[in-house]
Amino acid sequence: MATLDGLPPLRDVVQKHGLDARKALGQNFLFDLNLTQKIARTAGSLKDTTVIEVGPGPGGLTRAILSMEAKKVIAVERDPRCLPVLQEISNHYPGRLEVIEGDALKTDFETLVTEGPVKIIANLPYNVGTQLLVNWLLPQTWPPFYDSMTLMFQREVGERIVAQAGDDAYGRLGVLAGWRTDAHMAFDVPAQAFSPPPKVTSTVVHLVPKTNPIVCDASQLEKVTLAAFGQRRKMLRQSLKPLGGETLLNKANIDPQRRAETLSIEEFCKLANLL
Repeated sequence: MATLDGLPPLRDVVQKHGLDARKALGQNFLFDLNLTQKIARTAGSLKDTTVIEVGPGPGGLTRAILSMEAKKVIAVERDPRCLPVLQEISNHYPGRLEVIEGDALKTDFETLVTEGPVKIIANLPYNVGTQLLVNWLLPQTWPPFYDSMTLMFQREVGERIVAQAGDDAYGRLGVLAGWRTDAHMAFDVPAQAFSPPPKVTSTVVHLVPKTNPIVCDASQLEKVTLAAFGQRRKMLRQSLKPLGGETLLNKANIDPQRRAETLSIEEFCKLANLL
């Protein structure tokens, strides 16, 4: 990456600071220059854009984003060992990198941003990635504060995000993501690209908020999908029993003998609205 920004190669930086990726923090460091650039490019033009990044670690993706003329990067990092490395990047890009030490799950991201447009780009820690996505999909106000999300997950999670009714991977995540965004898997990242290599293939998912999703209460939709897919092998009359079961399903004109994976997003929204 030295040819890009004049900073030392990431492997040298990690060695200098004695950083080792920690499983407890869901860390897998990505050193490949071509891949970090490809992730950043997937988000589209970053010129005059504020980018939110979660779990920057030693800053490989951070550097790629900054090299693509992002106006500012706001990075939330939980690991204090990474802060000196990120400070070096901040010194190299004066006024363009703000690092916040903290837990992303407890961070109110909307309050961090003073002006837009905003894009979220992150190689998310495996252990919190899905919950962060759900948090970003279910704010009370919509459209949200961000213009797009470009996020890396385990491939299995990526398949669940883009799945549609009838797909094997279709579930709660597919309903929530499909309700409010247009999502697609951009490309896979092999395990050997990481240090240490995880036991799974990763994938980059790009999500763009829908301007006018089906009108539906987010908390009720979450409640319905949790119940329906919590017992996905059972008929809906059984899995939705705590929410009204057959009575609710009959009101929505949905056969009580169907199973959750056969319902469209529209049908799930209909059930949520009836609640």
